[in-house]
Amino acid sequence: MLRSPHSPRTAALGVALVGAVGVLCALLVVQGNPPNMGVCGACFLRDAAGALGILPPPLVEKLGYVRPELVGVVLGAAALALGRRRWQARAGSHAGSRFFLGVWMGVGALVFLGCPFRMLQRLGGGDGNALLGLVGFAGGVLGGVAFERRGYTVGKTAPAPAAAGLGGPSAAALLFVASLLGGVLGPAAAAAAPARAPLAWSLAVGLAVGAILSATGFCAVLAARQLVLRPKWMLLASVALVGGYAATSAAFGTFRAGFAGQPVAHTDGLWNAVSMALVGLCGVLAGGCPVRQLVMAGEGNGDAFVTSMGVLLGGAVAHGLGLASSAAGPTARGQVAVLLGLGAALAHAVGITRAARRAATGPAGAGTG
Repeated sequence: MLRSPHSPRTAALGVALVGAVGVLCALLVVQGNPPNMGVCGACFLRDAAGALGILPPPLVEKLGYVRPELVGVVLGAAALALGRRRWQARAGSHAGSRFFLGVWMGVGALVFLGCPFRMLQRLGGGDGNALLGLVGFAGGVLGGVAFERRGYTVGKTAPAPAAAGLGGPSAAALLFVASLLGGVLGPAAAAAAPARAPLAWSLAVGLAVGAILSATGFCAVLAARQLVLRPKWMLLASVALVGGYAATSAAFGTFRAGFAGQPVAHTDGLWNAVSMALVGLCGVLAGGCPVRQLVMAGEGNGDAFVTSMGVLLGGAVAHGLGLASSAAGPTARGQVAVLLGLGAALAHAVGITRAARRAATGPAGAGTG
């Protein structure tokens, strides 16, 4: 709808639907989700890692929760694709690279404290620190676009047997059922349990968000790409998401403009920017932001599921190794990790780009007499 609109009216409908997603995310916060965190791909995959016991034990009760919104995004996308008879298992494109890039996206997001989708919600909630993240994110995305123009490609997925595309939907469904049965996969009963909206509300909104994002094809990475590309519909949709979130937050009294004292955020502008530059660069190189990867996994893309598992591991590693930031700011380890991630992602991009250019030109001297 937004990726290849048939008409301005179709594109305008897509923009409006993404704006409605902003409203729904703000309502999740009103209902009890963490501030400015209606839906966050990286954070919620990190919470799932906690529920699975991958995080250090002290953090399992604090963060371990299979969030229904996460399940809903994947299954909502799957349900819409099935309903439109467009569900198609696809796989087979640089899965190892996608996992590697997903890990670094998870690390970068936890240093910033949110994925690009949450960055837009933080902007809508009045968090000025997200503006620095936005600048860095846009820079990282445009850097990735520069590599694409020189020949970089993450490859093309191809149709595959249905089993290859069921990883995302089946994992989401199994995790949700397990969480309903209680134990570590469910929300802890302790006072330190993660903030959350009521289960039924969370699941319903997650399903709606997943379906809308699947229908529109919205991706924060593609929105940032349109700073230098046409058309601008995806970029306008991101503005609509911020606007919808801001209007709803203001209506319910949760809007809070400024830099200091913002919830689940820090005020170190440099590392807000640099960490999101890492997320933006890896998002281009992997073919989508964390939330977009979840949506594609629901639609049957096995490679996107692999990327999502990389984001999950990256979030777990960020907490396990002390890389994740807090309200006090980024840790020294987190700063080093972001720089290492940028170096690794750039080296990967250079290597793939050179290989693609060699393949395009053929062996040196070929065709000469």
